[in-house]
Amino acid sequence: MSGHGEPGAPGDQSSLYDHALRLHRLGPDAPLSRDGMPYPDEDRHRRGRPRNPANDQRGRGKAAAAILDAHFARPSARPADLVWAFHEVDVPIHRNEHISAAALRTDPVLVRRTGRWLIRHSPDRCSVLIGLALLATEPAEEDIPLVRTIGLLSDTFGALAADALERRRDGTAALLWLAERVGGWGRVYVVEALCRRGGGEARSWLLRRACDGDFLNGYFAGRVATAAHLHEAITGDAPDDELIDHTGRLLAIMAGCGGMGMTWDGYPPVRHVLAAHAGNLAGQRPSWGRYSQAAHIADHLAGSDPGRFGLAPGQRDGLLARYLDVLRRAEWSAAARAAVDSGAPYFAWFASTIAARLGLPAFADSAGQDDGG
Repeated sequence: MSGHGEPGAPGDQSSLYDHALRLHRLGPDAPLSRDGMPYPDEDRHRRGRPRNPANDQRGRGKAAAAILDAHFARPSARPADLVWAFHEVDVPIHRNEHISAAALRTDPVLVRRTGRWLIRHSPDRCSVLIGLALLATEPAEEDIPLVRTIGLLSDTFGALAADALERRRDGTAALLWLAERVGGWGRVYVVEALCRRGGGEARSWLLRRACDGDFLNGYFAGRVATAAHLHEAITGDAPDDELIDHTGRLLAIMAGCGGMGMTWDGYPPVRHVLAAHAGNLAGQRPSWGRYSQAAHIADHLAGSDPGRFGLAPGQRDGLLARYLDVLRRAEWSAAARAAVDSGAPYFAWFASTIAARLGLPAFADSAGQDDGG
């Protein structure tokens, strides 16, 4: 990276792209550990924090766009000249109208060449974001591997990577590849892009794999249920175990994600989805995951005003009875008891709260005990 590094900059000068690629090769089918953090530019980035002193959301990106305009106006300008140009200005991590407009004012061939170079070679996250923003205006097929790889550092680059891939007519496969390899906020960005995109391949994945158990799944669980037509899938003929399990996860998340995303209150088909899930659950083999999800759903049914989500009291009681009937079966109780006996703190909390409220037999001797009880 000699020749375009910051003069006198200490530490690692490797590109963010090389950093992502190196970590990806260590676990090619899973999200990067800690989302790839710390990045190679961590120390320099901390010292030169981007500034938006007036918290002017409408003006965000204007300073970066002005730098791009000045750069593209110089016939002798090179992409390497931009490496540290954005280090002390506010660079949004989402698509920005000012930066996009600067790209559209310029020769598209030059824009793509500059964007590709910055993504592939820059050691500074700010200029890599600019590179992604430039490519997102009109990504070419050959840009997809580049965008996917930098998108693995998804907390910072996931939003723009998802935006760029969503704009490709054939971008579904690349979005699905990235969705399997990101977590946290990056997963939010990519799953939301897949919900907007739709289509059979995206729908199948959304119905079975969108939620990975992270707290942030609450931002998109309801959107997945709606965009993927969960109601049609789970009430259809012979849904597979993966679909049934993911339906339970969606219902459990939506039960407790108030303030984040859609809850049962705002999901009109919830009664039919609950009935179908309870019926299919009864034919599944017991496991801790299935038990836990069903108990969270039953607890929400038991403790909520059924009118909030379109149920008459009798309908609520009937659904609750169906879930409790499964949870009280001897083989399901044994699976749950084995999990609690493993000693994990979450299982002890579960036994003393949700299971105790529902009076589930596997936890009768755990009610009221804390982790040290």
